[in-house]
Amino acid sequence: AKAERYIQHMDTYNSDEWEYALWSSLALEFLARAALANISPALLADTDRSWSSLYHALGFTPFEEKFSPKSIAITEVFKRLSAILPEFTKEHESFGVVHTGKRNAELHSGDLAFEGVKGSSWQPRFYQICNVLLTSMGGTLPEFLGEDEAKVAKKLIEAAADDSAKAVKGDVEAHSKVWKGKPEGERLTLQAQAEIWATRHNGHRVDCPSCSSTALVVGEPVAPPTQKLDDGEIIETQEYLPNQFECVACSLKINGLSRLAVVGLSDRYKKTQVYDAAEYCTPE
Repeated sequence: AKAERYIQHMDTYNSDEWEYALWSSLALEFLARAALANISPALLADTDRSWSSLYHALGFTPFEEKFSPKSIAITEVFKRLSAILPEFTKEHESFGVVHTGKRNAELHSGDLAFEGVKGSSWQPRFYQICNVLLTSMGGTLPEFLGEDEAKVAKKLIEAAADDSAKAVKGDVEAHSKVWKGKPEGERLTLQAQAEIWATRHNGHRVDCPSCSSTALVVGEPVAPPTQKLDDGEIIETQEYLPNQFECVACSLKINGLSRLAVVGLSDRYKKTQVYDAAEYCTPE
């Protein structure tokens, strides 16, 4: 229940904000602890100093004065889960340790551990782990994340699992080789044309992985649009998950989320439109 509460709070932020990643790490810890406790609460008990916490976890009342139950560290939780659950791999364990470790650095040090971290670098593995842990308890991603976010999570998981998508690296390298073989003057002209082209077409502007020119990714909406009133204007924002990429400078095209993920172009993006409030509310 606490993990669900943190997930709900996570959803109040945009997926590219550092707070989104921070709350995901908090939710992951309690989801992992819940999965281990679902096997047996005794597995969470700290037994380093005494057996009172284990006794408490077994349902008894310890006789120790001023007793306060203590649980094992989250790193040990992930270690035990990887040993007990066949579907919880060593890769899942490593990610869990790193992701919650960043949380500790964010909260207990001067480091900005989640600042500037792309969602594509952690969200697919995060959702994989959530799915494994939820399944072990008889739960589902839609129950935990909500229907809209669960659909996004499923696509990210499938994209990360598509090994064939790695072939796109060859396409990028081939286009890069041809690009470097062009005269410098021609490259500058093509980059200028790409800049103009990108401003005249719908999509999200990114740097081409092959030639570094301005290019576009386009995708499909993954959440309903949200509106807010600001100084007489309606600002409407909607989040998209990319599935196509095109660069007119070097002619590189990439189709499919899994292939975009390989070259670091799978991050969600937002489309923002501004309307006059009076015209938005009473178009007639």
